[in-house]
Amino acid sequence: MNDRRAFIVGIKSVKLSQKEKKFLRKYKPWGVILFSRNILNLNQASKLTSSIRKILNDRNYPILIDQEGGRVNRLKNIISFEKLTAEFFGKKYIQNLTEFKIYYKLFIDKTSFLLNKIGANINTVPVLDLRVKRASKIIGDRSFSKNYKIVSKIGDLCIQYFHENNIGSLIKHIPGHGLAKVDSHYFTPVINKKISYLMKNDFLAFKNKKTFFAMTAHIIFSKIDNKNTVTHSKKIIKLIRTKIGFKNILISDDLSMKSLKGNIKENTIKTFKAGCNLALHCNGNQKEMEIVAKNSPLINNFIIQKTSQFYKILR
Repeated sequence: MNDRRAFIVGIKSVKLSQKEKKFLRKYKPWGVILFSRNILNLNQASKLTSSIRKILNDRNYPILIDQEGGRVNRLKNIISFEKLTAEFFGKKYIQNLTEFKIYYKLFIDKTSFLLNKIGANINTVPVLDLRVKRASKIIGDRSFSKNYKIVSKIGDLCIQYFHENNIGSLIKHIPGHGLAKVDSHYFTPVINKKISYLMKNDFLAFKNKKTFFAMTAHIIFSKIDNKNTVTHSKKIIKLIRTKIGFKNILISDDLSMKSLKGNIKENTIKTFKAGCNLALHCNGNQKEMEIVAKNSPLINNFIIQKTSQFYKILR
């Protein structure tokens, strides 16, 4: 494992190209992330993940997926989860806790069954961002609630249920994307709330989570660091480690998002300098992937140790 580099990549299509095979052999990324463009059916997706693991020679090799349900459904060619949004489950939690636990466990068991079938072993959930009025719709119904206590409690169950199904989890978008008024895929959100407010609201939803992975938000919290997004902010990553208390593997959000203003090389270097452990690149652009790979260090002992701990839930 110690010859791997500290980045995660997406691939272009439903099977590996010769260039992608060569890339994986040469640069050995820590993980690969799947999107709907990579998944036609269970059999094809299983062959794809098997081919990735064969190259990396690791049956537990990390393969991630954003399978939230609702509109973020990478399995859309296999099954529809359109109505099963985080908002749906958040409302059910308030209306009838007993019913909620039955429905939510069934939903996660079904999702886990499909992920195990295709060979994905980390689902990038739960979304722990709060639902905020007049904020960007990029979070919207992907949030469980406006109440951090409800978000936190459902988040704990989400992590527990996926781990029981031998699927890793990831909390996002730490330390909170809910207040953003623009979509960070295209613009840079700036949050002007004081740290005293944030620590009692948005940031609280991320505390004490028993997951191995967290994904940063490409957002500027101007009262903490008025120049850098979370992904590139030493100050905020220090806050994530100390005040929020997240001690495991910190992954950037996608480096090809427009919220980050530098080029791919600059964005990769700044990600590691700020304190992220792994850089994420999703669009499958081979030239950009090469740049991320060349500017990502080999994984260190901390990442090796945490990855080995994560592997234990897969057994």
